[in-house]
Amino acid sequence: MADLEETGIVDLSHVIEHGMTTYKGLPGPHICDFWERESTAANYDDGSTFQIGRIDLVANTGTYLDAPFHRYADGKDLSELKLNSIADLHGILIRQPWENGLTVDVSGFEGREVAGKAVLVHTGWDRHWRTDAYFGEHHYVTAEAADWLAEHGAALVGIDSCNIDNMHVRARPVHTRLLGADIPICEHMTNLGALPDQGFRFSAVPPKVRGMGTFPVRAYAVLG
Repeated sequence: MADLEETGIVDLSHVIEHGMTTYKGLPGPHICDFWERESTAANYDDGSTFQIGRIDLVANTGTYLDAPFHRYADGKDLSELKLNSIADLHGILIRQPWENGLTVDVSGFEGREVAGKAVLVHTGWDRHWRTDAYFGEHHYVTAEAADWLAEHGAALVGIDSCNIDNMHVRARPVHTRLLGADIPICEHMTNLGALPDQGFRFSAVPPKVRGMGTFPVRAYAVLG
């Protein structure tokens, strides 16, 4: 809490670790040294040593952002996202505790001003991160709510669950609707409970990679 009070910045991302599982069926990241410190010492007369790391991962690892290209072949890829669509956005928090039911429907958003804002759904599901329960009957947004968010001009939508869609059915209407409206999605978020209902600015910026639709981000909010 001291760090939060001193900086006014809230980290909303999971740590990426070697071998971890983000989504069952996808391989975990392989993290290792490309240059080891010991082997670089001989290159410098002043005793300097350096590490260069290497990581092999699938794009859907940790807390990540989906661009339209994730769903649509002709959609914007990561390199085509405008920074003002993923950085320094006014944010609002929608509190939908998973204990009260697993669906986030239109009623969860009605009455809130979402136009041009990052809409973050706090369910508390992140407490199950890296457990089998995380992949169970999880919290998700309904297709009708996705329609409402798109129609009311949300800039970005995030959730602290394992999927913004119900991953236990063979359809992805929320990804289809939001990404079809050029609304990026941030999944596998954490620590949303540390945010106020409004009055913060949100950023989730991936590398500027051409030809990819998803990548891990360091998502965070600046309070005040």
